[in-house]
Order: sequence, then C-alpha cells, then structure tokens
Amino acid sequence: MGDRLFDRQRTVHEILGGGLVADVILWKQKNVTLGILMVTFAAWVVFEGSGYTLLSLVSSVLLLLFAILFLWAKSAAVLNRPAPPLPELYLSEETVNEVAAFVRTHVNDLLSVSHDIALGKDSRLFFKVAVLLWLISFIGGFTDFLTLGYTSLVIVLTVPALYERYEDCIDKCVIMSYRKLRELYVKFDVKIVSKVWKWILEKKKLS
Repeated sequence: MGDRLFDRQRTVHEILGGGLVADVILWKQKNVTLGILMVTFAAWVVFEGSGYTLLSLVSSVLLLLFAILFLWAKSAAVLNRPAPPLPELYLSEETVNEVAAFVRTHVNDLLSVSHDIALGKDSRLFFKVAVLLWLISFIGGFTDFLTLGYTSLVIVLTVPALYERYEDCIDKCVIMSYRKLRELYVKFDVKIVSKVWKWILEKKKLS
C-alpha cells in the first residue's frame, strides 16, 4: 500500500467526475451545496412535523398553485389585466429521447448485473450486493425512508469534503492502522490459526 488509500493517483474531485456534481459535493459551489442542504432540511422538517406524505404534500401544493393561477387568469380577463406570465410548457422530442436513452442504458446495466448474480456467474458481486442490501434493511429498521434519505444526503455532502480537506492526515492514519492490523493478523495466524489447522490435520490422520 502506498501513501494514498488504494494507491490512487487521481484527486477526490477527479474520482467524483470532475464536473458540477463534484463541485457541489466538495463545496466548491458553496451557495448551491448550502441551498440543497437547507431545502432538504426544510422539507424533512415539514414532512416530520406536519405528518404529510410526499404525495399528499405535492398534491396540496399543486392544488393551491392551480387555484391561484385559475383565479388570477379569471380576474385578469374580467379586469382587462395581463394573464399570469407562464412559460410555455413543452418537452422536445430530443429531450425525451436523451432521457429515454439514459434510463435504458442504466436499466439494462442493472438487469445484466442482476442476471449474472441470479445465475451465479459472479460470486464476489453477489456477496457485495447481499451485504449492501442487508445493510440497507438493517439501517431501515431503525428509521424511515425520508430520514434515511436526508441523512444519506448530509453524509454525501460532508464526508467527501472533509476527506479532501484532511486527506493527508486521514490517509496516513488509515494506512498506519491497516499495517498494524495486518501485523496483528499475521501474528494471530502464526500463533493460533496455523496451530489449530495443524491439530485438525493430525486428528484426521489418526482417524
């Protein structure tokens, strides 16, 4: 193991894609990142405090919006005032095709991976997916989906940024800890595991 975790050569920003998403996660666009955190926190407070679900809240907001626009348009027609300044709502065929191609590619990748796992072609991937699903199920037993989603967003917007800021210190500590654990494992293997394995082989020979 080198001086960096996983012997990586790229920066954290490059690993995250190097674009706008990486800038937001690493707080290089502070206003955008802070805005996302504030909006999601406000939404979490609204959902948790009011007892609204996502569907009921969206429906209520849309109902209020349409009622305001409808009354505005009707009163504008009666009073000879300008109508509500609404932009033209239209999806171009090109936009729809791009979204469809993006969704199709990722869904096909997911289906391909699922197919390989179901047929036992990739044992390592199966165990990774199984552990991930078990963790999600375990954590989900302690909290609801909304709180889990908000917590995950906070982690995504804080941990990478903190790591990038203190990566030299973190890498040094993790690598030293890894080397210590490896030394302990070697000693454990020599003193205990090898002796137990030798004892088992001797028992088999005697039997």
